[in-house]
Amino acid sequence: MAATVLAATLSLPALAVMPDEKLADPVMEARAREISKELRCLVCQNQSIDDSNADLARDLRVLVRERLVAGDSNEQVLAYVHDRYGDFVLLRPPVTGYTALLWGGPFALLLLAGFGTALYMRQRRRDVDTMPAPALTAEEEARLAALLNDDKPGVGR
Repeated sequence: MAATVLAATLSLPALAVMPDEKLADPVMEARAREISKELRCLVCQNQSIDDSNADLARDLRVLVRERLVAGDSNEQVLAYVHDRYGDFVLLRPPVTGYTALLWGGPFALLLLAGFGTALYMRQRRRDVDTMPAPALTAEEEARLAALLNDDKPGVGR
């Protein structure tokens, strides 16, 4: 029973590309599958259109195959889809100022927070070093003197 459930679960992505979508030429179909693995399903967002069962993913798979049949290269198909849907449709978007900010922003914030924490701790240490110690009360001074005298051998005993 467990093996059947596991096999059914693992085969779900294989059901994404329907038989009526497949091209007759195996080389063209392989190219279509390769391109489809580079494109994000705009509905599922974390799946390629090759793995998604969404209607929009199906439409994009059909569009990819139509462009290939029309004679476009893999790069031309990706550029065509990218021009229509933007960077978000690519599973590996190009590095631009915007995407660099998205990828590098968290690291920059982390470095900024570390730098701010280091400055705060340095200033705090300086404040502690320069702050005068509070004066002892007469009772505290007497107790301190008694403790110091107890530690000396031969004194007070």
